[in-house]
This record gives sequence, C-alpha cells and structure tokens, in this order.
Amino acid sequence: MSRAYVVGTYDTKAAELSYVAASLRAAGVRTRTVDVSTSGTGGGGADVGPADVAAHHPDGAGAVFTGDRGTAVGAMSVALQAFLTSRDDLGGVLGLGGSGGTALITPAMRALPVGVPKVMVSTVASGDVAPYVGAADIAMLHSVTDVAGLNRISRQVLGNAAHMLAGALLNDVPAAADRPAVGITMFGVTTPCVTQVLDRLGDDVDPLVFHATGTGGKAMEKLVDDRLIGSVLDVTTTEIADLLVGGVMAAGHDRLDAIARTGVPYVGSCGALDMVNFGAPDTVPQSFAGRTFYEHNAQVTLMRTTPEENQGFGSFLARKLDALTGPAVFLIPEGGVSALDAPGQAFHDPVADAALFETIESSVARSGVVRRVSHHVNDPEFADAVIAAWQEVSG
Repeated sequence: MSRAYVVGTYDTKAAELSYVAASLRAAGVRTRTVDVSTSGTGGGGADVGPADVAAHHPDGAGAVFTGDRGTAVGAMSVALQAFLTSRDDLGGVLGLGGSGGTALITPAMRALPVGVPKVMVSTVASGDVAPYVGAADIAMLHSVTDVAGLNRISRQVLGNAAHMLAGALLNDVPAAADRPAVGITMFGVTTPCVTQVLDRLGDDVDPLVFHATGTGGKAMEKLVDDRLIGSVLDVTTTEIADLLVGGVMAAGHDRLDAIARTGVPYVGSCGALDMVNFGAPDTVPQSFAGRTFYEHNAQVTLMRTTPEENQGFGSFLARKLDALTGPAVFLIPEGGVSALDAPGQAFHDPVADAALFETIESSVARSGVVRRVSHHVNDPEFADAVIAAWQEVSG
C-alpha cells in the first residue's frame, strides 16, 4: 500500500511537518516523515532520520555532513533523490520549506515520474518557480507566512496542502485507454502541420502535444525518460534557436538526449527554426538592433534567424542526430519551416533556409536519417511525409 512521504528539515520545522503528517493520517493516508536536516541537530521524531537519507548519497553520508551549509544542502538533495526514487511504497510527496528547503527537496520531486503527486509548500512559490518545477508536475503552494511556526494562516495553508495530497492518493484517476503514446512538438506557426498529423494518426494512438516554449520540450523528454512516450514526432525544434541565440524559450543543451538514452523511435524536423523568441519589443537586447522582427503579440516578439545562426542550429542538430540510438528520420521542408517562412511572409528567406538545410544534410554522418521534402512544413504533403516516416521508424 502506498504512503505519503512528508519531507523537510526537522531541526527548524518539526512542528509544521508533524502537523502536516497528522493531517494526512487523519484523512486516512499512511504517512512516512523524512528529516533532511543538514545541521546535525535534527529535531527528531521523523520516521526517517537525516543519516538514513544521507547514506543514499553516492559517496556516502560523509559527503553530506560537511559542516558547510551550502555544500551540505546540495549533497543532501542528491541523497534525497536517490532515497525517494528507491522507495517501493511511495505514493506521493509533500515538502515544505523556505528557499533552501525548496531547493533541496524539489530536485528529488522532479526525479519522480510524472503522475506521482507532488506538493511543495514554499515561501518562494509566488515568484518564478520554473527552476524548481522544471518539466515535472509539482504543485507549488505559497506559504503566505514564513514556514516558521504554526499560526492561523500556516495551519490553513499546510492543512490545505495535506488535503490536496490526500485527495490525490485516496482517489484513483481512471486509466487512459491502452494506446501507444506519441509525443509531438508544436508552435503556433507549425499548428497546421501538427493538426494534419493528428488527423492522420487517428484514434489508434494517444497523442501528447507539447508547446515548444522551452518547458514543452523539456516536459516531453522527461516523459520519454519516464517511459511514458513510445515514439516522438519532433516537428518543431525551435527551442534550439532560442538556446543558441539567447531567446526566452530555450530548451537546455540536453535537448534530444532523452531520445538518445531511450532509443525511442524518432521523427524530427526543423519547424520554426526561422525565429528566436523575446518578450515585448522593449525587452529585445540592443545587440540585435537592425534585425528583422515580427510582433507575434504584445508580449512576444519574434526575430528572424540569419544564415550564420542557422548553420549553428544545423551543427547542433547533426551532433544530436548522430547520437541517437534508435530508429530515426529527420525531414527537411524545402518550402519553408514556419507560417512566417513562406513567399510573401515576413520571414521568407531562402538563403537562410538553405544554410540550415545544407548544414544538417552535410553534417549528419548517419546514413539515411536526413531526407528532403519538396513542400512547406504546413503543406498536407509534408504531413503525409511525417506519417510515413513515423510508420517506418515505429515498425
């Protein structure tokens, strides 16, 4: 039977952690408390003490209890990740803390599969939580008051957090239909392509569409790592442009690495590699003055990529494609890579496209992976090519 794991530093937050654990148990949830204190003066009372968690560090407990708070917190985070991922009774996790506790606990939450309930009560949850949540399904709940004792506010917030986790653990989610899951990347300017691909896939698969905003690509690859996606149609690789040029919707340098690690069947393309994303016009760095821009909306400004930048994208993709271990096809849409990259549109630039296409084609060493399609990315014929390639790699 699964348990709720309640995690925090008992040397400073024993009362709050005990309150949350008691609330979960009162709701009928089996609960295990975990102390991740690094001071050596844990408050006691937890089911799992700091030394037990620290022992899961690859270099042993000595790597955790260093006497230096910064290195100790980082090492305890590594140990907690190993500890939680090794549990066979873990049904969900609830953590609470300030900035240090949040930074310690959330990496372990991110390492758990998507679908395992994760609730983090934090003093920093009203700001930018992207570094803590990443591509995972962590529910961040702002503590409102500091996590520093029980009062009329903290009791309510912590009680709500406990009941959130209890509700997730005590109520089953109906299983999805037993269809193979296909990950698909999409942007507004490649939506016609993806819509046609979805129509052609029909009801035989469970399509998971990811908005290619940086987080979207990371989320897709986390699900690939979790073995929750069986094949990938990476139509829109625009996140690479933001990564290499400095846009605001960048994937990490590990983009495509999950595909390589798992060997899942892969079909890719260069959708929306004609653009880099920024915020409102006044947020665009001055170093890009004089470039070609397109105002997508009041909060999103797009910048056309140059032939030189496209060569960089092509080299990046070539390295990643050569590292793939599973069946793969990469399709080049010769007619253009986005809705803006077509005759008469703002980003139509055959010279820049040619630089991208030729770099990919000449740099990929793996035979038969790169194929040109004499159509625009949003043409029906290109969608047909995507489906044909997917059927080929999927066997």
